[in-house]
Amino acid sequence: MDTKTLPVLDAAQIRVLGALMEKSKTTPDYYPMTLNGLAAACNQKTSRKPVVQYDESTISTALNSLKIAGLISTATGGSIRNIKYKHNFAIVFPVLPSEVAIMCLLFLRGPQTPGEINTNSGRLYEFETLEEVNEVLEKLASEGYIKQLPKRPGQKEQRYMHLFAGDIEFIEEDYASDESPAKSNSQLEERVIKLETELA
Repeated sequence: MDTKTLPVLDAAQIRVLGALMEKSKTTPDYYPMTLNGLAAACNQKTSRKPVVQYDESTISTALNSLKIAGLISTATGGSIRNIKYKHNFAIVFPVLPSEVAIMCLLFLRGPQTPGEINTNSGRLYEFETLEEVNEVLEKLASEGYIKQLPKRPGQKEQRYMHLFAGDIEFIEEDYASDESPAKSNSQLEERVIKLETELA
């Protein structure tokens, strides 16, 4: 599959689509989702990188664009206030449940290693082995949905990112929020040790 056939989505559209994909599996009783429920899913503090604070206007704009692209559809419950939304990812693209799970994680969490995908995918899809994860990743990469990123210093596993925002250069700082506290802590410790040495 040629990557040119993929839609180029912005960050809000990717977050909305990923949230719908996730909640269809993790909370099926509340799916399809209301705008209010979707806002909470997009802005939740866990399992999201980066964490965002989208208002309902931003989410509505993203929903309208995704609907035009055919990636979501609506289900009304009798009045306009009860409009609910569902994703059509596996209808638009010929992907299996295991592939939907991986795409969902990449949409919501940013670049992931096979090990991270295996750990984080439990509620979306149960992979039997790490080898199975790697096989699905290779298939998605060969079909142009994702690409492999260069290894970070000291990292054993390759990371993968989705290509639904275009084939852009990955900027490490955009996803470094998890590591920055540890880094700043170590720098603080070094400064304390240095000061203690000077005062001694």
